[in-house]
Amino acid sequence: MALPTWDDPEPLALDTAPVPEYGVGSLADLLPTLAAGMGVPGTTASIPELTAADRVCVFLVDGLGWEQLRAHPDEAPYMTALLASSRGGTGRPITAGYPATTATSLASVGTGLPPGAHGLPGYTVRNPETEELMNQLRWQPWTPPRVWQPYPTIFQLADRAGVHTAQVTAPAFQNTPLTQIALSGGTFHGRLSGDDRMDVAAEQLAAGDRALIYTYYSELDGAGHRFGVDSDAWRGQLMHVDRLVQRLAEQLPPRTALYVTADHGMIDIPFDEQHRIDFDEDWELRAGVALLGGEGRARHVYAVRGAESDVLTCWREVLGEQFWIASRDEAMAAGWFGPHIDDRVYARIGDVVAAARDDVLIIASEREPNESAMVGNHGSMTPVEQLVPLLEVRS
Repeated sequence: MALPTWDDPEPLALDTAPVPEYGVGSLADLLPTLAAGMGVPGTTASIPELTAADRVCVFLVDGLGWEQLRAHPDEAPYMTALLASSRGGTGRPITAGYPATTATSLASVGTGLPPGAHGLPGYTVRNPETEELMNQLRWQPWTPPRVWQPYPTIFQLADRAGVHTAQVTAPAFQNTPLTQIALSGGTFHGRLSGDDRMDVAAEQLAAGDRALIYTYYSELDGAGHRFGVDSDAWRGQLMHVDRLVQRLAEQLPPRTALYVTADHGMIDIPFDEQHRIDFDEDWELRAGVALLGGEGRARHVYAVRGAESDVLTCWREVLGEQFWIASRDEAMAAGWFGPHIDDRVYARIGDVVAAARDDVLIIASEREPNESAMVGNHGSMTPVEQLVPLLEVRS
């Protein structure tokens, strides 16, 4: 009698990863499209569904994913009523970009460039000059901002073109390196409360015949990370965001378009070994790895020199049914980080790139204790993380 045979599991095919809509419908395309509508030189309208306005406000709510918003109509009645307005009245979302994480997305928004060009392709990435991990959200260790990201922001281009330009957000962000390289240009207005930000944003919109205003709210994301998107704390924050959007919308001056969007969605991951794979306790995943970057659902893996092929093979064998596992060149060819990778960015990307498809994390309990303890997570290319709204109100 013939003995049964078992085939080795096949890793996820890279062409099944839902690559962001760079060039036609991603966060990197938003401000160039809006600025082009105001005649700002050096900008191009890339999201065809949007129409021009003299005054534009972008309200970015950290962590407000498209799927989370659609799932909570009772907590967000005002924004729910605007869902049909998303993406120029098509009722569709846009994509964040890969990885779907705050530092990367804010840089994409502010520069109008995908990650492979602006050079912030993850939460933490290797600095090729120092061989250290660089946290691009906290900017640690210190790296000269304009060397790390040399391109002008869309706000700077708009300001030079005579458009009244301003950012209205928390005072603590005024002088951060991330603000300098992604969100600077025009004037900065620091306000502690969300209500005050909405009021000042409306005032700034009315301050010029042409205006480009940006405002931001982070607390929804914080509640999601700490308590999860299935928590009362997160729902309470969503209710507050809904009231903020309505407050701003009701104050818009004439000839204004308000766009409400986000930097990523979020997914809750259970606290067990099946869903949280601990790199620090897994000798197979650690073998040949010099640095572990990125975050739980979007990892950059930097191999010891000469071990790149072995690390790729091992990670595919161990994780390939749950993660899209690509070499750096494969991820680039697939367009994960955009259509073009600047030379200075190439080595910041991992030798191996791991993007989660399933409800799973690669944590590092010793190296990253705080991140490993988060309930809500994001980073990968799944719809729950990648899709964000582009709600529109016009006056």
